[in-house]
Amino acid sequence: MLPLLILIAAGLAVVSACGNTSTPPGGLAFNFDRFGNSDISIPNRISGRIDLTRSLPWAGFPIWSPDASRIAFYSRSNRFRDIYVAQADGSGAINLTDNPSEDALPVWSPDGTRITFYSDRDGNGEVYVMDADGSGLTRLTDNPAVDFPYAWSPDGARIAFGSLRDGNLEIYVMRADGSSLDRLTDSPGDDLNPAWSPDGTRIVFESERTGDADVYIMNADGSRPVNLTVRPLRDGSPTWSPEGDRIAFISKRDSNAEIYIFDVTFSYLTRITESSRDDLRPSWSSDGGRITFSSNRDFNSEIYVANADGSGQTRLTDNPAPDRGPAWSPDGVRIAFESYRDGKSNIYVMNADGSGLTRITDSD
Repeated sequence: MLPLLILIAAGLAVVSACGNTSTPPGGLAFNFDRFGNSDISIPNRISGRIDLTRSLPWAGFPIWSPDASRIAFYSRSNRFRDIYVAQADGSGAINLTDNPSEDALPVWSPDGTRITFYSDRDGNGEVYVMDADGSGLTRLTDNPAVDFPYAWSPDGARIAFGSLRDGNLEIYVMRADGSSLDRLTDSPGDDLNPAWSPDGTRIVFESERTGDADVYIMNADGSRPVNLTVRPLRDGSPTWSPEGDRIAFISKRDSNAEIYIFDVTFSYLTRITESSRDDLRPSWSSDGGRITFSSNRDFNSEIYVANADGSGQTRLTDNPAPDRGPAWSPDGVRIAFESYRDGKSNIYVMNADGSGLTRITDSD
């Protein structure tokens, strides 16, 4: 267990017990309260404020390293957020950024040697990259508009990021050294939450270009975007299966949020969950056979697991405090999640069957 002096708030970095908002000039706005409610937004002169919390899979939640040995997260340190990395057993937590600025949204490179992240340390929200030990810090973007990272390409050569540099939120790609910047989307609505297919040839993303959020797929160069969901109400937060043949996403077509899977090969849609309350944050097992997710179907946010066909739905956690944001380890053995069961936000890890619960961080 980590020393009390570390005082890291594990994932959801609480601004204050009363829920204050931090909005740096030209940056993201972070708002968290003691009850676990969170909001990350970005100012937009066209559409007002864009809520990113719905689409950022790592908005405060644990992010596994590719080899499943470490967990990255961001947490408030004094007044500002910093990027931390801890071993999966809770040992060796290190503050990698330790800077009087907002450092957040870490994303591991595919080989686990680097981490890209958002920072406003130079007066504007930009994309940075550093070695996994915090050394070798490099600024990758330089624009008056806000830029923030989404994902590395599977080969580690490129980084997808979001930007408001053209007025509304669009998806861009650059090489891992910040060169060769390309704009992939160009629509009147916001395009966000891109994820590369495992083979790197396609990108799935969420778009509001028709006035309603839908899941789209396009070639990795931005060509041939196709709407996969074409339904009223929101479809979003898409994530690829490890084999690249299916896409899990959240849909509100049935009034509350449910998890669906789209078969890319056969264009077949399967509804995975069916409850009277929201099912959120799907995360695939490494073999593509199961999905873990959070749900408040029992009137409290808990972690569940189900087979990829929707069968065998099992509740893994049972605690009066919220358990949220599950992330399956790349080796398929464990599930990390964020919980308030100790009165403050902490990261926990458990076996895939719910046993072996271990507290990774200590925010007492």
